[in-house]
Amino acid sequence: MNVLLIVIYVVFTVAALLTLWRVVVGPSILDRAVASDVLLTEVMCVLGAEMAINQHTRSLPALLIIAAVGVFGSISIARFVARRDNVDR
Repeated sequence: MNVLLIVIYVVFTVAALLTLWRVVVGPSILDRAVASDVLLTEVMCVLGAEMAINQHTRSLPALLIIAAVGVFGSISIARFVARRDNVDR
């Protein structure tokens, strides 16, 4: 079980570092938006795995808040980019 936990932590850490690289490097705002959504999803997966391993549901409110922030953030960025594209034309 300990080896499995170490593998899980390593995989999620590598994925988070690669995602943070994409947030920093870009090159466009949409790339950064997708990367931030992926990062939020990774955080949710880590919290879900922690809940499954420790057999509790105390982190469920945090999962719901993270999901809501991700959805509203994506909608906001999509509306911003859509307005910017209309102004450029």
